[in-house]
Amino acid sequence: MPIRLKQPTNPACPRPHHAMILCAGLGMRMRPLTLATPKPLIQVAGETLLDRHLDRLAEWGVDDAVVNIHHLGEQIAEHVKKRAKPRVAVSDETDALLDTGGGVAHALPLLGADPFFVLNSDVIWGDGPHATFARLWEALDPAEADIVLLLQATAKAHGYDGPGDYALDADGRPVRRGEARIAPYVFAGVSLIHPRVFVDLPEGAFSLNLLFDRAAEAGRLRGLQHDGAWYHVGTPEAIPATERLIRLPQYP
Repeated sequence: MPIRLKQPTNPACPRPHHAMILCAGLGMRMRPLTLATPKPLIQVAGETLLDRHLDRLAEWGVDDAVVNIHHLGEQIAEHVKKRAKPRVAVSDETDALLDTGGGVAHALPLLGADPFFVLNSDVIWGDGPHATFARLWEALDPAEADIVLLLQATAKAHGYDGPGDYALDADGRPVRRGEARIAPYVFAGVSLIHPRVFVDLPEGAFSLNLLFDRAAEAGRLRGLQHDGAWYHVGTPEAIPATERLIRLPQYP
């Protein structure tokens, strides 16, 4: 008989029904493609990076998504009008780019009162035995943590050539690389965040790293090791390389 895996669930945390996809970047490393097209609308294997995320959110049952816009933002705003599932709201940063943290803070009125997903637009991943969203949800106990980061093994992070971001301690808490030459995990660009962390923050632009570090200092940051394939699509050269990999039979 086939083995039946226990489906992830979490009675301690409401099931997330909101998500934000970070789409307001300038796409400098993706030039010249982003001179005419915003990075989230770049196609990989026939589908835009943005639609890959929206499709996955809809499949898992997220009802409402937010995209923020800046560079060539009118193209993104027009593109998402055709989406029915999930419903997509636009958070306009045309007048002032707010970085990742400031962008989410600006969109908070659209994201509800419960934990929500935040996704970088330039990553593609495949699930392991269970949906990555379900595993992140299962990993967040609001009594003990405020943020869960998806972490990819640095050595298996296709399209990424940096030294990594985090190690994990014995309790699954991410520890910054600091002065170490390399770290075993890179932040995979997917997180689950409780909105209560958006207090006492600077005005205007700031990075989500500020919130990650605050949560870590308070012992309320958790890390989840990704158990499927993962690809960073940050340059034009990464597109054909990623297309070759995701067309292989082992891609989840």
